[in-house]
Amino acid sequence: MATDFAIYLRRFLTDYLAGIRGYSTNTILSYRDTFKLLICYLRDQRSIPPEKLTLEQIDARAITGFLDWLETSRGNSTSTRNQRRAAIDSFFTWMQTQDPTRMACCQDILAIPAKKKDQPAVAHLTVEQTRGLLALPDRSTRQGRRDATLLATLYDTAARVQELADLSVGDIRLDAPAMVTLTGKGRKTRHVPLTGNTVALLAAYLAEHHLNSAGHDQQPLFFNQHQFKLSRGGITWILHKYQRRTDNPELTKARLSPHILRHSKATHLYDAGVPLPYIRDILGHADLSTTEIYARVSIEAKRKALEAAYSEIVTTDLPEWNQNPELLTWLDNL
Repeated sequence: MATDFAIYLRRFLTDYLAGIRGYSTNTILSYRDTFKLLICYLRDQRSIPPEKLTLEQIDARAITGFLDWLETSRGNSTSTRNQRRAAIDSFFTWMQTQDPTRMACCQDILAIPAKKKDQPAVAHLTVEQTRGLLALPDRSTRQGRRDATLLATLYDTAARVQELADLSVGDIRLDAPAMVTLTGKGRKTRHVPLTGNTVALLAAYLAEHHLNSAGHDQQPLFFNQHQFKLSRGGITWILHKYQRRTDNPELTKARLSPHILRHSKATHLYDAGVPLPYIRDILGHADLSTTEIYARVSIEAKRKALEAAYSEIVTTDLPEWNQNPELLTWLDNL
């Protein structure tokens, strides 16, 4: 017979996350993995068999022990620990509405604080590095043309790698105004404009693969030799393939990933003076505070602000030290 924890967990993952909230498959799998780890921890560290695990046995002390175990025994980072905690918080927030008699226990668990961590600088490529990377595919070959189009679309749309992998032909509009429809977290869609060079690459790519006629709207935009859509790992592999080919030492040493291109596009937009609310909409952020990291990371924006602030203080008519005979005499006598 199923325990109360098993029943509620199934309802949480299927009825609530998938049905009511409409979360994506990848998000649900992430939640599932958190509870798989929690069940393993309680089995191995507290000798509670999964088939006998009840809600009564999952309290704030058990969750705190689990989070510490993730760091000490599994070597997880603070970020991963906090992500697992967020999934558990979501479950017990929902549990309060399902069984009000357990509200006090749920609130004890929800009171467990997230662990503070250092905020690393957002890694991104310069405009020159990005231009050099996107120019690496050999456009005289069929595969090179596909890769050039893929990398240009990835950068130009600032898409998450899964969003790019999920693109179908019907998501691309090349008529003015050219745009792509991306489906992001929570299955929310957004429309992102495409620039002229990317439009040209996509038009040639669709024509070469005979995808620009009716009946292909549901076909994956980027696919492998077996006609299956490229996976996240496949897209990352393509990016790393061209990173290995570059002769730019800074680009070779960079920790490059599809998400770095997303950061790069956002930073370049901010440097160009695009307002943060527009960048937020392009990236698909729910909160403007998330987008504000690009204001903090933008060296170009800081330089322009400093130049504007000190334009009348630091003048260009300062005297040259080597034209001052008194100063030269004093230096000689030192």
